[in-house]
Amino acid sequence: MAVSFGGKFTIVEVTADDLAPGRRRQLWVAAAKSNQAVTLVLTAIPEGWTAELSSGRLTRQHVAALEMLKLAPGEVREMPKLGSLDWRPV
Repeated sequence: MAVSFGGKFTIVEVTADDLAPGRRRQLWVAAAKSNQAVTLVLTAIPEGWTAELSSGRLTRQHVAALEMLKLAPGEVREMPKLGSLDWRPV
């Protein structure tokens, strides 16, 4: 059976237990529905790290920048710096 990833981006906050204090939290983007995104990110990060959905929302500018990454459905990556586009949870 085929899996539908929904054709959208979901932001996941990752907490690392073994990084420097300023880098313990990372933002990851998943080309997936929110109910799939955390599981996909957990498979990509080291064991012992945690992941949860971000409470923030993507603006049109964020979506446009993320579309340029050309993520395949179900693909995850650490969220890149988006130039002047700051990510702030809403």
